Amino acid sequence: MHQLSSHRNTTDKLNRRKALRLSGVTLAGATAMAVPPIGAAAPCANQPAELDDAVGIVTASMTTHLTTSGKKSKFTLLELPQIMREELDLRVIDLNTSSFPDFARVDEKYSEQLRTAADRFGCVLTNLKMNQRGIDLNSPQKEVRRKALNEYKRSIDIASRLGCRWARPLPQMQKPDMAIHVASYRELCAYAADRDVTMLVENFGWMQNDPDSVPSLLKSIGHNISAGVDTGNWAGNDVRYEGLARAFPLAATCDFKARNIGAGGEHKEYDLKRCFDIAWSAGFRGPWALEHGNADLKTLFSELKMLRDMLRRWTSEARVR
Repeated sequence: MHQLSSHRNTTDKLNRRKALRLSGVTLAGATAMAVPPIGAAAPCANQPAELDDAVGIVTASMTTHLTTSGKKSKFTLLELPQIMREELDLRVIDLNTSSFPDFARVDEKYSEQLRTAADRFGCVLTNLKMNQRGIDLNSPQKEVRRKALNEYKRSIDIASRLGCRWARPLPQMQKPDMAIHVASYRELCAYAADRDVTMLVENFGWMQNDPDSVPSLLKSIGHNISAGVDTGNWAGNDVRYEGLARAFPLAATCDFKARNIGAGGEHKEYDLKRCFDIAWSAGFRGPWALEHGNADLKTLFSELKMLRDMLRRWTSEARVR
């Protein structure tokens, strides 16, 4: 693996939550706030929140390169914050349960190690995507549903220990019984609220064909819930741009997803700049979590930097309009 550069001295040793308390800002206040009133006007951008304009990654972007043993050309999740800051000049880390060595065995010690590593290198652990397979919070069978809810609650406890502000369960491909789905979500939202975690709804699975799926579900749930918008997770462009326009006013965070990228930043599958413009017009200001993979580490880093620079340029241009 490439040699990691030596760590530069960190000037601010306050942990994230203490720093935010002192500044009077909460992470969940990024753009849409932790519990946005459904249909509210986009917030004013002249008072930047702590994560405004912040860019980072979804850890799924690093799936090919994450390891549990520090193998050559690979790195561990605990090493990721240093790579984020010193190799990529990024600071937001949006976690995926599948990125952990063994999420079923994550304990307080490991959680503290990861949070300490993030703090040391000036990174922010913002979200936990709860992508456990084989559990179903929508099951009509109470025992199956209870198993899923208990596992998600355990995950929310971990998210809270890590200092994450958000967590989201994995939407399934088949549209659920909405009465069960909403009731399960509300139970998780109530549990998460006591742990300073806001639940997210992400446009995935059954939601990808309906541009109104995100605001409709948020309205039904109603409490301690925001949108985690994914620019790529739509059935097609006929749904994508309308869906983004309806979801971004309620967004707390964005997975800025890119598929195959050309050498000059070309992206044929959909218009990345248009996705940004829709978000900006809706009042969304960040954080932006890049979701993009490549089996070649050098190429991955180059493409993530390209996407980073696009977002920073577009943001700079938008702010002077």
